[in-house]
Amino acid sequence: MIVWARERADYEQQDLSSRSGLQKLPEWESGISYPTLKQLEHFANTVHVPLGFLFLREPPDVKLPIADFRTLKHTSPRKISPNLLDTLWMMQRRQAWLSDRLVEIGADKLPFVGSTRLGDDPNKVGREMRRVLKFTADDTPNRTWKDAVRSLRIKIENLGVMAVINGVVGNNNSRKLTVEEFRGFALPDEYAPLIFVNGADAKSAQMFTLAHELAHIWLGEEGLSGFELLNPGDTDVERWCDRAAAEFLVPSLELKQHWMSDVPETQIVKKLSQQFKVSPVVIARRALDHQLISQDTFSELYQSFTQRDFEKRSGETGGNFYQTQNFRVGKFFATHVVRAAMEGQIGFKKAYALTGLNGGTFQEYARQIQ
Repeated sequence: MIVWARERADYEQQDLSSRSGLQKLPEWESGISYPTLKQLEHFANTVHVPLGFLFLREPPDVKLPIADFRTLKHTSPRKISPNLLDTLWMMQRRQAWLSDRLVEIGADKLPFVGSTRLGDDPNKVGREMRRVLKFTADDTPNRTWKDAVRSLRIKIENLGVMAVINGVVGNNNSRKLTVEEFRGFALPDEYAPLIFVNGADAKSAQMFTLAHELAHIWLGEEGLSGFELLNPGDTDVERWCDRAAAEFLVPSLELKQHWMSDVPETQIVKKLSQQFKVSPVVIARRALDHQLISQDTFSELYQSFTQRDFEKRSGETGGNFYQTQNFRVGKFFATHVVRAAMEGQIGFKKAYALTGLNGGTFQEYARQIQ
């Protein structure tokens, strides 16, 4: 069980055994000696596993609490890390609290949640999403990638959707999320829908994930996404959300208006990538869908763009701590928690647990968002 817990957390034995209090890890794993309860608690905290799991006879079958759309057809299920699970559970707790609160204060259901079906045209839904969000061509040109992501996230939250972008578990910068494991997930709810975007990803990819997970909300389908750019898992749901997101970000009409056939494909794709604030691969795929380029050209562009580092992957770290919380906690959610605490409807201990902010840190953030 100790070996299972270590490997589940993606640690090498040598790395862990060099830490204070874990020097005897090789002996524990080989059965030469056994840890004391205090040592076992320390180990459990380090690898982020419930202490009780270590007393089981065999590893538990830990499953995702939502549908896993990362798994490709004819392949085995992908790994589930403690960081991913803890993030999912944290988001579910926040959603459950906010949904209950909104019901209590008499809020209306959000009409767009689950308003479409797989049989609906995803291109029409993508355009409807643009209309509802008031997302126009003026929202992306001449803006930085960071500003474009921030603007879209705010528009989504203004609809009543919790939009969280984070590259770590809560505020624990030592527990990093990886793009290799997942890119985002969606948790539909009639009162408090939530979308989560892996902040470790490039900003251009975050734009697409925001739109992709928003399409999940429109469809009313929860799930974890791990698509590689425009190569989603082999499911109807992911393909549908992929198409709706693409039309939302790069409308067919606008793409055709700005496409210049007399300009080399690589050059025009890079230019439109900056204009629409999406990855070059998204532009190339849209061009392929509309027969502006051939399949062979798309394959060449895909290989070229995916092999380059157009943008360093980085989460919302550094800078103003409290501004970062608007991404990590979500201003929409935090505002409701702060209001409930200030009105005495919940205790401050509960507010701290919901936001992951304690004492003076919570108080200062509360002051800034009011």
